[in-house]
Amino acid sequence: MFINHMVGMFYHPKEEWGTIHEERYSVLHIFLMQISILSLIPAVSMYIGTTQVGWTLTGATYIKLATSSAIPAAIASYFACWAAVAFIAYSIHWMEKTYGGHVAMNECLILTTFTATPLFLSGLSALYPMLWFNVSVGLAALLYSVYLLFIGVPVIMEIPEDRAFFFSASILTVGLCTMVGMLVACVILWDTVVPLNYISL
Repeated sequence: MFINHMVGMFYHPKEEWGTIHEERYSVLHIFLMQISILSLIPAVSMYIGTTQVGWTLTGATYIKLATSSAIPAAIASYFACWAAVAFIAYSIHWMEKTYGGHVAMNECLILTTFTATPLFLSGLSALYPMLWFNVSVGLAALLYSVYLLFIGVPVIMEIPEDRAFFFSASILTVGLCTMVGMLVACVILWDTVVPLNYISL
């Protein structure tokens, strides 16, 4: 069912949000059946791309990660995705009354998960870790996630569209700050706790 919703988000997102809202998924179901699987996409792709293909800026010189570094990095990436989704969903739940929303935490988690789905899927680009390619795919996914957010908030949060616009903007700000925070945390982690070992080709 989740795959059907995921496909529907690309073909008829407005109608799909309504269908998703009617099904009332539980928090446990969302974490175990959706986030746990989606988080694997960037983590596994990054592991394969960095150990088998290697990073490159121009396509001429490739730098691989040692397996001893790639495994902890992939695991950290996996759980960072869990933490990011949970934090954004909690923030939505905390802010909702300001904009007239009165839904449960599971609805906030649903909104966060399905909005972030294009970003999770864009993690497949890490199978070929070339900077311009990854940035292009990530930017396209981010733009589509923003679109899903703005059309999904009034449906899932059950608030008028005029309030939904400002609520969506607030959620977007939280999401972008969370992404930046994750990047900074990864840089600090890789520089101190789990130093990365590179293999030049």
